[in-house]
Amino acid sequence: MVQMTPFLLVLSLGLVASGLSAKKCVLTGRWINDLGSNMTIGPVNGKGEFSGSYHTAVTATTNEIQLSPLQGSQQRTNQRSQPTFGFTVNWSFSDSITVFTGQCFVDEKGKEVLKTMWLLRSHVDNIKNDWKATRVGINVFTRLPSQKE
Repeated sequence: MVQMTPFLLVLSLGLVASGLSAKKCVLTGRWINDLGSNMTIGPVNGKGEFSGSYHTAVTATTNEIQLSPLQGSQQRTNQRSQPTFGFTVNWSFSDSITVFTGQCFVDEKGKEVLKTMWLLRSHVDNIKNDWKATRVGINVFTRLPSQKE
């Protein structure tokens, strides 16, 4: 029995450690990206759909920045702890639209991070200018503290 105790201790520590690393990444909430833009994602429904709002910190227009609506979907297959997702922002202050796709991760410190890539499509007056109408980029979002804290 004495030799079994160290084995049980190691086994229980392994099980506890694996349980800690399985924290689920949740999209719902307030997020800020590396450029200072903020977004709020509402609850994800049973179909994986969500809505929210996006307030960009950057723009290529001279228009005043306004809060813009977003609509999206989260992959719900197997209810993964680090889901993939996508959403569209229909800019309220310009004739552009942006689609984001990414994955929600929990890093080694237990912090939730959204890694995304986006395509921004701007309106152009004719097909000859189509070549300059789409931009691509990446953003990393981190969770903002809840307003209750």
